[in-house]
Amino acid sequence: MVRFGIIGLGKIAHKFAHDLAMVDGVELRAVGSRSLDKSSAFAKAYNVKHHHDSYEDCMKNEEVDVIYIATPHVFHHSLTIQCLEAGKAVICEKPMGMNSKQVQEMISLAREKNLFLMEGLWTRFIPGVKKALELINKGAIGKVKHVKADFGFYVNPQSEGRLTQKNLGGGSLLDIGLYPMYLCNLLLGKPDQIFAKAEIVNGVDRRVNMIYKYGDASGTLYSSFEHKATVEAIIQGTDGILKMHEPFHHCSRLTLTDNHGEAQEMNVPHQGEGYYHEIEEVRDCIHQGKVQSDKVSWDDSLALHAQLDEVRNQIGLFYE
Repeated sequence: MVRFGIIGLGKIAHKFAHDLAMVDGVELRAVGSRSLDKSSAFAKAYNVKHHHDSYEDCMKNEEVDVIYIATPHVFHHSLTIQCLEAGKAVICEKPMGMNSKQVQEMISLAREKNLFLMEGLWTRFIPGVKKALELINKGAIGKVKHVKADFGFYVNPQSEGRLTQKNLGGGSLLDIGLYPMYLCNLLLGKPDQIFAKAEIVNGVDRRVNMIYKYGDASGTLYSSFEHKATVEAIIQGTDGILKMHEPFHHCSRLTLTDNHGEAQEMNVPHQGEGYYHEIEEVRDCIHQGKVQSDKVSWDDSLALHAQLDEVRNQIGLFYE
C-alpha cells in the first residue's frame, strides 16, 4: 500500500483525492493546510485518517510515503525541498518550479536522497493522449510537420485570485501555457528556436503567442486569460491530420483524417477526473523503487522549464 499525503487543499487537490480513492493499492492517509477547519473538512469529505493545520506536520507524518503538493506555484520549490528533507517522495503540481534553477535544485536533492520526484504533468498518462502518441508513432499521419494547440479561458484582470497575482506566480503561461508547450515536446522534442510575444497586465501575462521551430517542422502555441479558446490540438502530418478534441490536455476523443478526407473518430475515455492514471504511475514507480518516471522524467521537466525560462525572457516576464 502506497500512503499519500496532500498539502494545499484547493480545487485540484479535491479532484486528486477523488481519483485517488478509485485506485487500487493506494490510500490517502494525511492532509495538511494552514487552516485547521479546511484540513478537517477535507479529511471528513475523503475519509482521511490524519489532518494537520500545517504543511510541516503533514510532511513529518510517519504514515505517509509520498506527498502531493497542490499549492500555488511559488511555493512548489520550498515545499518540495522540505518534503524531500523529511524523507518523503513527492509528486509536485506543474509547474514544478518558478524557473530551471529551482527545478534543478529539487532534482539534485531527490537524487541525493534517493527519493521519487515527479512533476504532475498528468497529460502524459491520459489514455486519449497515449492513444494519440501511439497513432503517431505507428505512422498514422506520416511525419509530423506542424502542431497547433491553444488553451484559454477568461479571467477578470481585477480579480484577486492566484491567476492574476504576480506574487503567487500568476499569468497564463505557467498555469495553462505549458500544456501546449509540453504537447509539442512530446511530439517533436526540444525546439531549435522559440519566438514569443505576450500581453502583460499588472506584471503578469494575459496572453502568450509562441512559435516553435524544428528544422522542417513547427508549432504554433497559445495561452490566454482574455477569452475562451478552443482548447484543441491539431497535429498535421504528411499523410493526414490528428485532432485532439477539447480539452486536448486530457482528451477523450480523437479524429484521424487522411489525405483523402476520410475521417475516423475514436473515443478514449479516462477514469475519474483524469488524475487516476497519474496516481497509478506514481504507485507503480514507488513499488518498483524508481526515483523518477520514465514517462515524465527529470530531463523532461528540465527541458520544459528551460523553454519556460526562454519564453519569459522574450516577453519580459520576471518573478521575484
